[in-house]
Amino acid sequence: MEVYSQLCFLIITLVAIGWFAKRLWVIRKTILLGKPFEAYDQPLLRWKNVLLLALGQKKMFRKPFVAIMHLLVYIGFIIINIELVEIIADGILGTHRIFEKPLGSLYPILINSFEILAVLVLAACVVFLIRRNVLKLKRFLSQDLNGWPRSDANYILIAEIILMSLFLIMNTAESNTSFIISSHLKFYFNSFSTLQLSTIEHSAWWLHILGIYAFMNYLPYSKHLHIILAFPNAYYAPLTAKGTMHNMAMIQNEVLYAMQPELAPKNAVAPESFGAKEATDLTWKNILDAYSCTECGRCSMACPANTTGKLLSPRKIMMSTRDRMESISKNISINNVFVPDGKTLLHDYITVEELRACTTCNACVEECPVSISPMDIILELRRSLIMEESNAPSEWNSMFSNIENNFAPWKFSPDDRDAWTKQD
Repeated sequence: MEVYSQLCFLIITLVAIGWFAKRLWVIRKTILLGKPFEAYDQPLLRWKNVLLLALGQKKMFRKPFVAIMHLLVYIGFIIINIELVEIIADGILGTHRIFEKPLGSLYPILINSFEILAVLVLAACVVFLIRRNVLKLKRFLSQDLNGWPRSDANYILIAEIILMSLFLIMNTAESNTSFIISSHLKFYFNSFSTLQLSTIEHSAWWLHILGIYAFMNYLPYSKHLHIILAFPNAYYAPLTAKGTMHNMAMIQNEVLYAMQPELAPKNAVAPESFGAKEATDLTWKNILDAYSCTECGRCSMACPANTTGKLLSPRKIMMSTRDRMESISKNISINNVFVPDGKTLLHDYITVEELRACTTCNACVEECPVSISPMDIILELRRSLIMEESNAPSEWNSMFSNIENNFAPWKFSPDDRDAWTKQD
């Protein structure tokens, strides 16, 4: 019977890991549908960003109380699941607490620390549930989260509470152990027989590991994918000054060639398009941003356009970009190539009204805890609107015309620009 149990556990483990790896591979392929993006310079500085932003969650500490709770949930959950190594080893080999003897006196210290962290994670998750569903903070009430996104966050928090509880129940039901937290819970099990306690322990063990596998495979479909993608996203974040707008080289060259025609290449090739109309016109870093979004809403709360009631929400920009890429990925998976579906990121997922509301103030980029830049996507979509569709307000068109003809936003000849200095 024990052999069948081990075989069953091994099969479940391989299926869970295989399914998880397959989904991550699909996400990687989807992200790489974007255009090239160079971000391989200054590796030491990039690793510093990973340590400070992704692991240390530096930006979160602008609000210390929330940051500490989030750090407890994040680090606590990761560290506790170090025990997953022992659970997998026990399940495959048919052993029980395989590391107890090799680690000696260090083993109870580790389990005690895991139990303390489990209680802290439980408490933090309860507080987060209250913040989302009882206190109803403004950034969690936004229409951006209507439907699945709102439920997704609650499901994750509830799942973490259940997993931590199962971990403590498993330790408490084991009669020959006396760990720091579970030893104080044993009186709840005093009325149970040895057989019943063994059944509870084994049930909690199986439910805990199956819950971990289920959580692991749910992760890539939820906003909590940032647990994984925050690290590469922080590594590949631009190292230029925040708010730097990247000019289009092809446009700069056109201006240069107009001023110095002798520099123009004889066989110049016209660009296929300007900016981005479809999600695949964005760079792979823009798409990685979209998949890394935590949906926390800090960007939208900092956005002056959103605060004053405009339609723009930087969080929604990222969510819409990810949704469009998911649609494209499924389309390619079914047809082997992308078959036009009559939709594009611009217009069908993100509207002109949203894009025009952006002031390019960079507040959303500054606020994001995982180095996401909604502004980059907004700029590319606006470039497509203006340069591909000539779709701009009349005030903008007048400004563009003045810049082209007078080299300034105002309708004055360059020769008359200093006329105000002359006295009558």
